[in-house]
Parts: sequence; C-alpha cells; structure tokens
Amino acid sequence: MTGEHSSTGGSAMTSIMGHSRLVFLPIPLLLLLLLETLVAATAAGGGQWALLQRTIGVSAMHMQLLHNDRVVVFDRTDFGRSNLSLPDGKCRNDPDDKALRVDCTAHSVEYDVAANTFRPLMLLTDAWCSSGTVAPDGTLVQTGGFNDGERASRTFRPCDDCGCNWVEVPQALAVRRWYATNQILPDGRAIVVGGRRQFNYEFYPKSPDASDLRTIALPFLRDTRDAVENNLYPFVHLNIDGNLFIFANNRAILLDYTKNTVVKTYPKMPGGEPRNYPSSGSSVLLPLKPSPTEAEVLICGGAPMGSYVQALQSRGFVRALDTCGRIKITEAAASWSMEKMPVPRVMGDMVLLPSGEVLMINGAAAGTAGWELARDPVLTPVVYRPDSPAGARFDVQRPSTTPRLYHSTAVLLRDGRVLVGGSNPHVNYKFSGVEFPTELSLEAFSPAYLSPAYSALRPRIVTSPSPIRLSYGKRFRLHFTAGAVGDEGVRVTMVAPSFATHSFSMNQRLLVLETEAAAKTADSGAYQVMAMAPASAILAPSGYYMVFVVNGGVPSESNWAHIQ
Repeated sequence: MTGEHSSTGGSAMTSIMGHSRLVFLPIPLLLLLLLETLVAATAAGGGQWALLQRTIGVSAMHMQLLHNDRVVVFDRTDFGRSNLSLPDGKCRNDPDDKALRVDCTAHSVEYDVAANTFRPLMLLTDAWCSSGTVAPDGTLVQTGGFNDGERASRTFRPCDDCGCNWVEVPQALAVRRWYATNQILPDGRAIVVGGRRQFNYEFYPKSPDASDLRTIALPFLRDTRDAVENNLYPFVHLNIDGNLFIFANNRAILLDYTKNTVVKTYPKMPGGEPRNYPSSGSSVLLPLKPSPTEAEVLICGGAPMGSYVQALQSRGFVRALDTCGRIKITEAAASWSMEKMPVPRVMGDMVLLPSGEVLMINGAAAGTAGWELARDPVLTPVVYRPDSPAGARFDVQRPSTTPRLYHSTAVLLRDGRVLVGGSNPHVNYKFSGVEFPTELSLEAFSPAYLSPAYSALRPRIVTSPSPIRLSYGKRFRLHFTAGAVGDEGVRVTMVAPSFATHSFSMNQRLLVLETEAAAKTADSGAYQVMAMAPASAILAPSGYYMVFVVNGGVPSESNWAHIQ
C-alpha cells in the first residue's frame, strides 16, 4: 500500500465546518450534520480506512471485480484528457468527439488488487453512464453509454498477463441505452432494462438467428417517469421464482420477462419519494437463506421530490432522505416496512458483506445526483444488520476524509475489504477552484470483522485448487484453519461480484449455503465443513462467485468458485 490513514472525528468536523457554502442548507440540517460528526467522533466507530493509490489517472465512475482479482475501472471518453497516458504512443481518433478529436489518454484501467498496481486500457466508444454484467465464462459484458457508445457492447476477458483489453462492437444493441440496468439471467444472457427515453428492454448477447433483435415494451417505465425522470438506472433483482423485481421511482413490479407479463404490482413505497436516478437511492437483494422460500429487497436513501430542480436553479440543496424501505417480494400481500437511517444519504452505495451485513457508503446529505448538485458529503459508512431486531440494525462506522459524491463507486474484494473510488461532480476533471475536486484515488474500507481483535476466529480456507468447480445441488467440502469455532457456528456464503455505478450494484447477490456442522479433521488438525451448492441457476446464475467461510460472524478470505 502506498499509504494508510485512519479518519477521526476531528477531521470529519473540519470537513463539515470547512464548507462555507452550507449557507444554502437549513439550520436543522446543519445541526443534524454536526450531530452526525459528534456521533462518529465519540462512538467506537468500527472499520478502518487505507489509501491504496493517490491517483489512478481515471475517476472510477464504473467498477467490476473479475475472477483474476483485478478490477476493471472506467469513466467517460467525451470530456477531454484524463490524467493517465495510453502506452506506446496509442491515441483514440474520433472526429465526432467535440471535446478532443485525438485523445492519447486512457479512460479505463485494470487495477491489480494483490499487487496494488494498475495499467491503462484502451476504451474507444463512450461508456458514460452505462451498465454491465459478467458472463458465465467470467467475461465482463458491458453495454450502452452516450454518443458513439449508446448502442455499443464492450467485452473484457480477464487474463493473467497484460494482453487483455476491451473489444467493442459499436452497433450491438437494438436502441440507445443510457442510464440502463443490466441483470444476468439463469440462461446466461443479460437483460438490459430501460435507459433515458427507453420504456422497454432487450437481451444481450443476441441469438445467432437474430430473432431477439427487437425491443420489448415495458409500460411500467413510462408510468414511473416524472418531470425529471427519477426512473433511470431502475433497481432490478432476480427473484427466487425466476421473475424480475423491478423498482423505478417509488414503486415496483414483478415481471415474467419470458412472457412479458407483470405478475405482481407492489404497493407504492410509503412517503412516495423518488429513489432512482437522479434522486439516486440504492438497493440490494438481502442475503438469501439456505434453500430459500422468501426473498427481501432493501432500498435506502435518495432525494425528495423537487430536489433536482431546486439545486439546478441554485435555490439550495434539499436534505436527502434518511429512510429505508424493506419488502418481502415473495409474499402474496407484500408490504413495505420503513426504517430510519442514522444519517440522510443520496448517491450512496450499498455493498453486501460476506458476513451477511450490508455496508452503506459514499454519498451526500443534501442535494441530488447531477453536475455539482449536491453538498455535504456523508463521510461515515453505516453497517446494516438484516437479522437484528428493527430499531437495532444500524451501526455507524469510522469516517473517511475523502468526499465521494456523484460518480463514486464501491465493490467487495475477495479478502473482505471494500474498494472505494471515484467522485467527479463536474463536466470535466477539475482539481482546483471547486469545493469538491475530481477524485482519482482508490481507498479500501476494512469492516470491523477484519480487526486484529477477531484474528483467533478468522478462518483461512486451505482447500485447493481455486476456482472450486461447483455443480447445482451438489455437496462440496471446504477445509479451513481457525483458532477456534465461534459460538455462532460456521456458515458458508457465496457472493456474486457486482457491476457498480451510479449508486447501484447490478447483479449483486449473496447466498447463505446449507451446511453441516464444522468438524476437525483427524490428520491435519484443520476443520472441514460440508456445504450444498445452490439448487439451480435461478438462485445462482452460472458464473464465478466468491465463497467465504464465516466463523462466528468473521469471514475468511474467499476462494473463487465457478458454478454451472
């Protein structure tokens, strides 16, 4: 690591008090923000922050971890030069690019987690506000964007040397897709849902006979569009029945995409406030239990109706939403249960942790998504514990010192840390003369379970090789070492690496597997645990997953596994 720092309550106070432009904020919000800082300063504040790279030359608008433990990071291509040159004199030549027709800088990098190094990648088409999935073979499949990238597909196949790069097809999609959402399906294809002025969906890749080139209308997306949209980057989750839960603005449906039939319409979330871009809350499918019979979705944060227009017209920055809605999407009479977060948050990211908790990180306490439309960064992450009693689920963590606002991202790494990057609330890269400069750094947040205090419980998987080959519904054995088995016992969790952008991690999924009690092996002194792989591709679409042993709530470093 190039450097490490732990944030303190004092630095968080300086961050808040140093923002002279907070005159736009109402007095109650100022008091709330000061209270947030005091809580962070006086509470134990779990977790640790470490600076990994002061600059990677590119702001991390999009991030995806791949199964070679490298993270593909990329930004737009249409704003001019980045801070990282392409190698060997390479340049991107685009006569239609209004910012820079000949651009010899990179707009994408590959970050090597183990080595803490990065290298530039050649991105030709504009991937601004695009979407993605990982195919069953581990290839990043990325679609849409702006300008020459609006109908493009881009693939990145991971390799162990430096020979991998983007492969792009400019006219791969049926229509332009800007601010769309992708979800991997049980058959290995991706469904691409919505986007600006696209009230439909399509599939990718296309079939060889071109029978699925057309788009399929989804009136729900038109119905949820308001004066400032608020239905972009819809939250899409694959339900345990194979249908898709789709949330846009303030309401949701369950879609049978094979028949283009809405099989369920859920009640509007209480309060009726928008949660999707540009109001930009965040959403996760909560961890699925062994042989699940129910599934729950959690949606947190966002911006009240009118926030975007008020900020755009320089009339101030409205306090972000401080509520979460939780719903059992499998229930016949599903209803929302509302909870209040410790702090308001818009443009936050929610990351499923291998322990089964949810990390809320990044974002702002006032304003909305958009160029320079937010104020007061929320520096304190919060851990949400789904299985704790209502009213006791939130735990404020140690604050960062780096604001992560519009166009910031966070992804889970195989060792249990969370990689955090991005934040560029400007049309171009700006490093001076602005309140929140463009951020090119990468940090890691280490949740409390990585504290040395838990070293005796921390398991270490000794099963080889990696990746583990799994078959649906079949048992597999993991060997691990640990100082002792915790009172909560041993679980095995399986996490899909997600595509993170604009406060939503597409394809994010955590399964708690059916396991037998861990037992010590007679010969080696290590432990072994038998686990059952998910029963079908509906529960776990084919592909690569991180498999963790969790001992007394403390996860191991994971092994990669491939299921098919």
